[in-house]
Amino acid sequence: MVKSVTKAVFPVAGLGTRFLPATKSIPKEIMTLVDRPLIQYAIDEARGAGITDFIFVTSRGKSALEDYFDRAPELEHALEAKGKTDLMEVLENTNMPSGAISYVRQQQAMGLGHAVWCARRLIGDEPFAVVLPDDVIASDEPVLAQMIEAHNEIGGCMMAAMEVEADKASAYGILDPESRDGNVVKVKGMVEKPDAGTQPSNLAVIGRYILTPDVLDSLHETGRGAGGEIQLTDAIAEQIGKDPGVSGLIFDGERFDCGSKGGFLQATVAFGMARGDLGPEFKDYLRGLKIDG
Repeated sequence: MVKSVTKAVFPVAGLGTRFLPATKSIPKEIMTLVDRPLIQYAIDEARGAGITDFIFVTSRGKSALEDYFDRAPELEHALEAKGKTDLMEVLENTNMPSGAISYVRQQQAMGLGHAVWCARRLIGDEPFAVVLPDDVIASDEPVLAQMIEAHNEIGGCMMAAMEVEADKASAYGILDPESRDGNVVKVKGMVEKPDAGTQPSNLAVIGRYILTPDVLDSLHETGRGAGGEIQLTDAIAEQIGKDPGVSGLIFDGERFDCGSKGGFLQATVAFGMARGDLGPEFKDYLRGLKIDG
């Protein structure tokens, strides 16, 4: 019987150099997409999937993340005194129960695999999710919920996958499928950032994973891979061919790469237009723009 997934790891130790100078003083994960920080979207997706234990892998200068999910008594009292119940409800959604969030430090920048390995004592001997806040996904059903539902049926390691155009494949880890059943793909291999024209499929891995504790053992034993870092994909690849192996879930939803400036801007437009309180005015503004080219 497959164990339920109740823990999620959020690797948030990166420096966010692509967003300098803003990230000189604030963590990238606190940057707001419309009026919610990137990390709030990730937490809401995880909560919507039934996650109850949230593990943040942080580094120096990330204390604002801890403060964000704490209560703000002075602000709450001020809103209550002014009768702003709508804003009080918004604020309540940012609060987390005591003990629900744990923090561990990644003291050296040694890659995503190392960040996940840093959380090993909090994960224990059970399957767990990994959520990369840079990937924000607009979907009717949380992508992590889609993955957990499929994982409950087949177990093993699972990665979120989406179809990409051939000329974009070199920017992703690409799955080498063995078979496909609906939106679930059995994986026989993975290629990290393949050279143009050599990709085994058009299925790219994005920042949602469900992993078994065996991956942590592999991370402990593996050396540094591409870029001199401990690669999570190397540890996942070691599970291919084992039972129940590795699979990809082609999810329903639209993914935005908010780790890049272009993707962040695209997400801002998409989420802004989707808002009932902002969309009509925002659409009128966009229609009135005179764009060269």
